Amino acid sequence: MIRKIQISIFVLIAACCLSGCVSTGKFEQMETTKNEEIEALQQQKAALFDQKTTLESQKAILEKERFELTKHKSELEQQNTAIYQQVGTLEQQRAELLAASQQRQQQYDALVKGLSKEVEQGQLQVRQYQNMLAVELAEQIFFDSGRAALKAGGKDVLKKVGEALIVYENKIIRVVGHTDNIPIARSLQATFPSNWELSVARATNVVRFLQEVGVPPERMVASGRGEYDPVAQNDTSAGRQKNRRIEIMLIDQNLAAEMERTIN
Repeated sequence: MIRKIQISIFVLIAACCLSGCVSTGKFEQMETTKNEEIEALQQQKAALFDQKTTLESQKAILEKERFELTKHKSELEQQNTAIYQQVGTLEQQRAELLAASQQRQQQYDALVKGLSKEVEQGQLQVRQYQNMLAVELAEQIFFDSGRAALKAGGKDVLKKVGEALIVYENKIIRVVGHTDNIPIARSLQATFPSNWELSVARATNVVRFLQEVGVPPERMVASGRGEYDPVAQNDTSAGRQKNRRIEIMLIDQNLAAEMERTIN
């Protein structure tokens, strides 16, 4: 456009020179006006170029922001998918835990029902824990003081306990012997040097008897805690009687395996 204006000025000057109708002052005025127009157009051109540069820069920023937003959207969608999967997994775990809890409650109810007579007579107690069931046997019914041999009356009760335990094929049966803190009499120390040996011997004899009743031996574990896991104070006769006990614990196989790994 500027080039066209310059040509127009040249043509106009030439025409005026030929016609002789334009004075020198008029010509200079016209030239000045055209120069001003040229300068204005050049400024407009520079401004338009600056605007173009600014717009291109803004476009680049917007495209970068659009890319970041698209990337962020993709990340949010992935997170959303992961959350849905986690929710599904948690719901499944919740259902499994609920089913396991219901199963444990049914097992507890069945065990209590099967041993209700013995429970009522105070010969044993059935307890329910989060992942296990426990049958606590009163020591005086099963053993004489300082002895590990099962008494005849205790065998009758233990036989019924064994028959009740056979049906729990998915359980590990852990038999634990406990004593009070009264030292072993000197006359018996040759057989049982301490309460450790007495508690282990009692648990072992219970396991052997349960095997005779029909409980698979590979599902049973015998151990003794001696006086070191009391449930009552040993400073009273009643407290010591509570501490002298045999615990028969039914533990889920998976939990038993985990406990074994932890110990090892």
